[in-house]
Amino acid sequence: MSGLCKSFGTLQVLKGIDLQVLPRELIFIIGPSGSGKSTLLRCCNRLEEPTSGSIRIEGVDILAPGVDINLVRRRIGMVFQSFNLYPHLNALGNITLALRKVLKKSKTEADDIAFKALGRVGLSEKARTFPNELSGGQQQRVAIARALALEPAIMLFDEPTSALDPELVGSVLNVMRQMRESGMTMVVVSHEMRFARGAADRVIFMDEGVILEQGAPEKIFNEPDHPRIKEFLSSLEAK
Repeated sequence: MSGLCKSFGTLQVLKGIDLQVLPRELIFIIGPSGSGKSTLLRCCNRLEEPTSGSIRIEGVDILAPGVDINLVRRRIGMVFQSFNLYPHLNALGNITLALRKVLKKSKTEADDIAFKALGRVGLSEKARTFPNELSGGQQQRVAIARALALEPAIMLFDEPTSALDPELVGSVLNVMRQMRESGMTMVVVSHEMRFARGAADRVIFMDEGVILEQGAPEKIFNEPDHPRIKEFLSSLEAK
């Protein structure tokens, strides 16, 4: 992305973001609440319309006039804080819905893809289970499986563990770790600093709509150049 800006009325939330994500890279975006992290992610699949700038995914400028945004979104998986599962559909049904309605897969083919996706997140035995019968961690893993089933080029995670009880966080992070090992390109907004230290290729620190610093996890967490990052990390440790 280049020169990405986003304003809500007179409030400028993103102030000219330049960021390149490489294939198979896991990028972690950290920073205080209100720094623009989630807005940045939502601009990447046009859930929010940027005010100006450009975003290119697989060579396609997704902000260009006439671009097929639905086609673009198939290549961009997104996992939210809330799981956004349909309560009246079981896990299998939640995953196969887009496969059948959007990709026009047959029921047999959609089911086969969905079972494989559930296997990737360790929930093969929960295919016929409804969301209200699943733990929060299991629901989030179904949501990840739903995104994976569409074979995206990149996965975006917006605080994927923030709605979970602490003991359920690990199961979701394990799935994300396995995705990284399998070569998925991922951009993650999260406060799971231990995960960022251990799994990220690059950590981006945002504050007040700009990228203050980016680099390898050991650099950002142990020797950041910007005093604002030291202040932010110290505040987390104090909690």
